Amino acid sequence: MRLVFAGTPTTAVPSLEALVDAGHEIAAVLTRDDAKVGRSRVLTPSPVAARADELGLRVIKSNRMSTEVTNEISNLDAELGVIVAYGALVDEATLEAPSRGWVNLHFSLLPDLRGAAPAQRAVMRGDKKTGMTIFQLTAGLDEGPIFATRTSPIGDDETSGDLLARLAIEGAEFLSETVRALGAGELTAAAQTGAPTFAPKLGKRDSAIDWSAPSDVVAAHIRGVTPEPGAVAQVDGQPLRILRIARPTDLSSTPELTPGQLATAGRDVFIGTGTSPLQLITVQPAGKKPMPAGDWLRGRRDAETLVLA
Repeated sequence: MRLVFAGTPTTAVPSLEALVDAGHEIAAVLTRDDAKVGRSRVLTPSPVAARADELGLRVIKSNRMSTEVTNEISNLDAELGVIVAYGALVDEATLEAPSRGWVNLHFSLLPDLRGAAPAQRAVMRGDKKTGMTIFQLTAGLDEGPIFATRTSPIGDDETSGDLLARLAIEGAEFLSETVRALGAGELTAAAQTGAPTFAPKLGKRDSAIDWSAPSDVVAAHIRGVTPEPGAVAQVDGQPLRILRIARPTDLSSTPELTPGQLATAGRDVFIGTGTSPLQLITVQPAGKKPMPAGDWLRGRRDAETLVLA
């Protein structure tokens, strides 16, 4: 089929590649504008834009659906639009541009976790499984009828970054199969059923850790906000990023700690929660590189009395 593809982050790149490999004609790739990246704030194309350029595809860059963008897409004569994490709403005029409309690959089992951060919110909730949904894109937020779904487990130690990287690969194959079936007329969409839940975009306040919560809740929250926006504790008014934690397998050998209290046992570092302690593996103090938690704690004179906020 002749397609227009819309996507922006790294997680959308495998889907673009899969559609190209499947032999579809990609009339154009829609992605967000170049953004300033890193400390030097260098203006950088999105991962999808960079890969599309490498593939020799036409690229349309825009953060919103202006009249010019809508007209450009309408003139492509595309049969189907495919969207994977584009990062902006598609208005009704643009939705009607491809003759078959648009389909969206979403990283949850709709109507659960509609919104911008479904994988992150699933991990933060402590879910043991999630999935992917391919649905007809409509003007409402992830409300369209469903063509296909696929479930996927969430590993006990998987961060949202790990999960998204894996779903990006699994989703690319799933999307390619579904687009082929749509082109062959093998699929019909069914209305979503059940009460929806929502997954708003994560912000800086999601970085805060409530050490008084049960250990499973604390661990899920840290994994869910890793790598972005990151889990951040406070030490003497300075941020300490918590990059990796673990749940001890033998609680009988862990010290009894109050929420946020730190202690060592051999080479291991533990931190108290509202229930059992967690093990700190990797941290990043302000202005420094990531380091083992043990190295960081041994370098502090107040190690025996330190409590993280």
